[in-house]
Amino acid sequence: MKVKEIRGMDKSMADEKATELKKELVKMNAQVAIGTAIKNPGQIRKIKKTLARIITIEHEKRAKKEKKAQQTEKNEVGKKA
Repeated sequence: MKVKEIRGMDKSMADEKATELKKELVKMNAQVAIGTAIKNPGQIRKIKKTLARIITIEHEKRAKKEKKAQQTEKNEVGKKA
């Protein structure tokens, strides 16, 4: 999944995708733990990276929102004085 696709998602969709990826990762890790051969071992790495991208982008969005809220508070306080 590409960064553009992730940035285009809304929060609920991103959370849904992250949950889905976590479940898939747990399944694959269980297969590795019991010694079953996985069809595509590189898939684990892709899942981890995609999950990290989703989490990172969500954190960026949240930080941007908080920064914007702080700036509006600063502006309001400056106008009152």
